Amino acid sequence: MRLLLLIDGACVPVSDAERADPGLTDAVGVVRTQVRLQKLDFWLRNPDYLANELLTEYETSGEVPLLQLAGDILDSEEPEVRRYPMLRHHFGAYQFLDDALAVLRSAGLLVRRRRGTVNRVRQHDYFLLQAGRAVVREVIREAPVFRYYVERVQLVLALADGLGGSQLKERQYLQREYAEAARGEEIGSVSARARARLETLRAQVEIDDLQVEEHV
Repeated sequence: MRLLLLIDGACVPVSDAERADPGLTDAVGVVRTQVRLQKLDFWLRNPDYLANELLTEYETSGEVPLLQLAGDILDSEEPEVRRYPMLRHHFGAYQFLDDALAVLRSAGLLVRRRRGTVNRVRQHDYFLLQAGRAVVREVIREAPVFRYYVERVQLVLALADGLGGSQLKERQYLQREYAEAARGEEIGSVSARARARLETLRAQVEIDDLQVEEHV
């Protein structure tokens, strides 16, 4: 269900040429490239990395809501109880998705299309069908617990706005724990480091507020 909610949130409109494919006539959106799907899923599966990126965005923009959002995650047990680690692959974070996607495809919720040749697949595209969107809407309505993923998908997409799969990979490699993980091993958590960053930034906010008060 996590992947279905992610694809529903992340998909972009289908082109007229794609819709001419008989298998895609009722497609409502598409996520292009497995790399992008994997990198978005990494932030969704690892709230500690998501919160750490929010802190980085806050340092750049100074937008207080970003600090508050990171705090909501890091002040809770979310980085521990919601974390589903991924393995370090040759091209970064990777998790075998075929089994989960096969369930969605067999249920008529999703279609996968490969681009390239018989000997070399260049790209995978994931098309959400009308039935898939209907299931998403029903699940959100009938099972409010899944609102968590809907909200986190929105955060992930806001961070990834305008970035392709390769750009997301490069950004994630900036984290030491990610970059230094041995190939084939789980990528380590950044919870402790992110929480320390959060406290440092909060302390700086308090100092800044005091300085403002002194000049009023």
